[in-house]
Parts: sequence; structure tokens; C-alpha cells
Amino acid sequence: MGVNNRRAQPGQPATSPSTTLRGRRLAVARVVWPVVACITLGLDAASVPYYYARDRSVCASAACMDDAGRITPERLRQLHELGLSTGFYAGYDTAIEVVAVLVFVAVAAVIFWHRSEDRVALFGSFTLLVFGGAAFSSDLSHALAAAHPVISPLAKSLDYVGQVCFITFLYVFPDGRFAPRWMRWFALGSALLWVPAIFFPGSTLALLNGPSIIALIATTVVAQVYRYRVVSGPVERQQTKWVVFGVVLAIVGFSVLIAFGFFVPGVQRAGPLVQMVATTLINGFLLLIPLSIGLAILRSRLYDIDVVINRALVYGSLTAILVLAYLGIVVSLQYVIRVLSGQESQLAIVASTLVIAALFGPLHRRIQGFIDRRFYRRKYDAAKTLEAFSARLRAETDLEELSGDLVSVVRQTLQPEHVSLWLRDGRR
Repeated sequence: MGVNNRRAQPGQPATSPSTTLRGRRLAVARVVWPVVACITLGLDAASVPYYYARDRSVCASAACMDDAGRITPERLRQLHELGLSTGFYAGYDTAIEVVAVLVFVAVAAVIFWHRSEDRVALFGSFTLLVFGGAAFSSDLSHALAAAHPVISPLAKSLDYVGQVCFITFLYVFPDGRFAPRWMRWFALGSALLWVPAIFFPGSTLALLNGPSIIALIATTVVAQVYRYRVVSGPVERQQTKWVVFGVVLAIVGFSVLIAFGFFVPGVQRAGPLVQMVATTLINGFLLLIPLSIGLAILRSRLYDIDVVINRALVYGSLTAILVLAYLGIVVSLQYVIRVLSGQESQLAIVASTLVIAALFGPLHRRIQGFIDRRFYRRKYDAAKTLEAFSARLRAETDLEELSGDLVSVVRQTLQPEHVSLWLRDGRR
């Protein structure tokens, strides 16, 4: 059976410009990248002792009271109550920063080593290098600049380049062009807004803060979704899925943790142990960004992101529903038992656990079916069509009828432009 499946994707251009670098440009890029890497990593390495010393010192000023990462006299007392030393706290915080830098730089180096001839991959590698080594880890260079102010212009410049490159990369990935074209004005606007935010942080023009930065990154997600639906081909769509999945999951996890610490009373005053856990979780979520970008660019062995997204949607929804149901059942049964007997009982917890265990299977199947129908309709319909054809195949004996059914199934599932079926002559 021959299948000709050359259907163009909606909005996909007939020809895509080459993204391959050659000659002098490639040679210059392969020299500039290691130089910038040495400068960035050199600053980070020089900053580590100063960052560790700053974290280990006890600060009693008003500015330190608002900085959850600094050790105040109250937090020093809490550390002693936990049996932890200031050296351990400072070492752990420093190690978290260093590990984050190493993950960014490692992904950047792998991309540069394998795909430096591709300008989009090279730009992505450079972005991860400067963003992870200078912008994401700006606290390291700030500690060094506080001790040696002459370093401050260089550190801030690398921070600025990393922030601007990161936003621009999310606008142009994966083909190196802005889509839609007017997104270039968003990139230019972000480049202008980062100037006062980094070089003049205390001025009235420094408009970028936590919520506005999240809103800015949200525009890049919108651009990627538009590119996915209108511009990209099949391979580019898989790359876009990985990047959007990593960025969205990082933003959601980061925002939830920040909101939890901001709105829940007592979390910010819970002590250094909570701060250590929060820092670990925040960095863990944000490291999904370089990992997803690395997988998307090194697409020769691109894994099926649909499976990851499907499982995240199913088990995320299932967990949220079961937790809410468990809490609701426990509270309700405790109230009923308290009214009837005048005291609380462990029976409510046992009964709630049994109910949740009984609900897990049926609820999992219903959520899986709903997500397959709502978000993966084409694959869901194709699976149902193949399932129905398999049932007919076991019962049907007429070869001509089976041939027609097979052609019909191929048309419904693969949707090619042309289908033809050849049968070998059994008499030969």
C-alpha cells in the first residue's frame, strides 16, 4: 500500500530560510562563545567566596530584615534551635546557586558542541550561557561587585545581555524569525525596559518587577502558541511543545511558591529551614527551562512530549481532585461525628482513605478519557477507528470488503492526499 502524505501545515511557508552558519561567521561564533563562557564562569567562580561570606554573616540592618536569604539575629537563633550552623546554611545556599549555573552552562555547552553551525541553536546556547551564568545567578556577581565596585559594570552588562537574549530567544524559537512579525516590538520594548531595571534599579523608570516580568514571559508563551498553530511544521511543533511546557511549568511552579509565601501568614517568618526548602523548589522549577530548551534544540532524539503533557494533565488533575475530596470528606465526617457523639474520631480519616482508594481507578479513567477527547481529539479518534477496524478484521473474511475498510481507515487516521492498495497475486 502506498501513502503519499505531503499535506502542508496551515500557514507554513513553502520554503524556510537556511539557518546554517558557514565560513567566517561560523569561525567568529566559535571563538566568541568560549571567550564569553570564560568571562562569565570566571566571574561566577570569583563570586562564590564573597557570596558564601555574605550568607554566613549576621546582618541586623533593616534591609536584611526584608531579605529572606540573609541571616538576622532572629534567624540565627532559629538555626541554633535546629542544630544548624551558619556555615551549613551559607554552604547550602551557595551550592544551590552553583548547581543552577552548572546546569545552564552544561546544557549550553552540549548544544554548542553538537549544533554550533546552526544559528538558532547557537543563539539558544549563547542565551542559556549568559542568562544562566549572569542573569539567573545575578546574586553571585552582586556579592562580588559589592566588594569590588569596578566589577559592577561588567556584571550588570552580562546580566542585561542575558535577560534580553532570553526574552528574544523565546520570541524567535525555533526558526529564528519573529512570528507574528510585530512581536519584534515586544522584544525591543523589553530591551528598553531592562536598562533601568538593571543599571538604575532604584529609579522611577525601573518598571520591571515580579508580576510584570511574569507578564512579559507570558507574551513569549503567546508567541509560541501562535507559532505552533499557524506557522510551524511537525518537527517545529514538537520543539515548541517542549519549550512551552518547560516555561509554563516553571512559571506556574515559581508563581505558586511565591504566592504561597506571600499570602499564607507565617511562611516568611517560618525560619531558615523553610527558606532553604523554598529556594530548592524554586530553582528546581526554573531549571526546567534550560532542560526543555536543550531537548527541543537537540531534536535528533526528541522524546514524545505529548506523553509527558498527557501524564502531567491527568495526574495533576487527579491529585488535585483527590486531595480536595479527601479534605472535604474528612471535614464533613468529623463534623457529623462531633455532632452525634460530641467528640472527634479517627473513623473519619479511615473512611475517607477508603473512599479515596475506591475513587482512584474510576476517576483516573474518566479524567484520562476527558483529556484525550478534549486535547488529543485527533489521536483519540484515530485510536477508536483502529480499534473498530481490528474488531472487524477478526470477523470479516471477504478480501474485497477488507481492502475497502483498510483504505478507509488509512484515510481517516493518516489523512493523506492519496491512498493506493496493491495485492500480490497469490497464484504466483
